[in-house]
Amino acid sequence: MVDHLPGSAQNIGRWLGSVRRWAKERPQRPAPVLPPSHSIGLALGGGFARGLAHIGVLRVFEQYEIPIRYIAGVSAGAIVAAAYASGSTPDEIGKVGSAMRFTDVARWTISRMGLAGTERMERFLQKMLKGFRFENMRIPLGVVATDLKTGDPVFFRDHGDVVMPIRASCSYPGLFMPLLYEGKLLVDGGISMEVPALLLRQMGATHVVSIHLPMQQSAAPGLQNMFEVVNRCFQIMQTRTEAEWRQYSDIVLVPDVGGMEWDAFGSCEKLIKAGEIAALEAMPKIKAWLAPPDLRKGPVAGSPVLSGSSPAKALSRKSTAPAAAGSPAHTRPPVSPG
Repeated sequence: MVDHLPGSAQNIGRWLGSVRRWAKERPQRPAPVLPPSHSIGLALGGGFARGLAHIGVLRVFEQYEIPIRYIAGVSAGAIVAAAYASGSTPDEIGKVGSAMRFTDVARWTISRMGLAGTERMERFLQKMLKGFRFENMRIPLGVVATDLKTGDPVFFRDHGDVVMPIRASCSYPGLFMPLLYEGKLLVDGGISMEVPALLLRQMGATHVVSIHLPMQQSAAPGLQNMFEVVNRCFQIMQTRTEAEWRQYSDIVLVPDVGGMEWDAFGSCEKLIKAGEIAALEAMPKIKAWLAPPDLRKGPVAGSPVLSGSSPAKALSRKSTAPAAAGSPAHTRPPVSPG
């Protein structure tokens, strides 16, 4: 046995050399193709009580396990966005929101700048939020207010207190007094940016889903008081500036809330259901973003308008996702993340 060891060692050496050459010369398999990184941002528009529809959208996103990488809000949308970003569940937000009344967030007062203050909103937000600083949010959060002097949007994100920006973003002019912050008078973010799609682009979102909550339509001859006049002015202004935020949106959801009064908190379940229906319509397109490239059936059209009004019968039968409706795509200019 000992006499054969050197020859055996040579044979093993030649075999190992052959294995190495084979491993080096064999054709290399291509690296697996991974789906591109998608960072989905959710832009929540304002609408007082109509903002409860945002809860329905969030419920559907959780049901379908759609990851929300960024979230931003204006006015009532800022409250829901902050609550969700802080860790509150859609059901927890809905429970507090359904019990909300105007006096929970406002105090009537006599002032040349407005009829009500928003100091009470701080106590309300203590019940709604689980965190109170931007840097402590579980999801990166953005809030938009408006500089009353310049008319420009003021973005809040990344660090600092959350409560003050929300109060500013909800300060509907003529009703709530403006908030003074660093020499600026801040009012409702919806004046300068109805839906914060641009802010999400600057935060880093590659895909933006915007939720638009149209105001209740009113005919000009039927205006009865100052609030209806201000409301009508908002309608006109937002209709003329709508294209500005739509160009930064990949999908726009329009829950069927147009017939709801601004203070319709008693219709919480109906508002949430409207949000669910609108989100279900969009789900095939949103899920297509997350699918591997070889499983996608085709490109996703940009900026389709998906309205919650088309499947209105689903409110009574609790239907599953209807077919998505689309509109011609908008061209979106490039935006550098900020």
